[in-house]
Amino acid sequence: MSTTTQRYIDGFVAAVPTANKEIFIEHVRVAAEVFKEHGALRVVECWGEDVPEGEITSYSMAVQRKDNETIIFSWIEWPSRAVHDEAMPKVMKDPRLQPDINPMPFDGKRAIFGSFATLIDE
Repeated sequence: MSTTTQRYIDGFVAAVPTANKEIFIEHVRVAAEVFKEHGALRVVECWGEDVPEGEITSYSMAVQRKDNETIIFSWIEWPSRAVHDEAMPKVMKDPRLQPDINPMPFDGKRAIFGSFATLIDE
């Protein structure tokens, strides 16, 4: 992919109770469907396997991971910021993502997230 492509990425790191892995998978399958219906190109969800503890900073420190939790690393790829910005209000209002229908199986207050412009993707 060329450096001129203006893909837009939403990135996430969170700590999920390890016992909730299957519930998490079902939660993110529904969410991925919603994001893709609204223009996302792909949704990637990763379950931590080799996530070292840091001395000054780390994924675990950033999300205040507890002993019974596993780090997840995720991203959503959009074709552009414009598509992202138009889609997100619709995504947030989608009934399939409302807490009473599809509650997050982790503490969302400890998640970190942000949106990023792609510089290179080779």
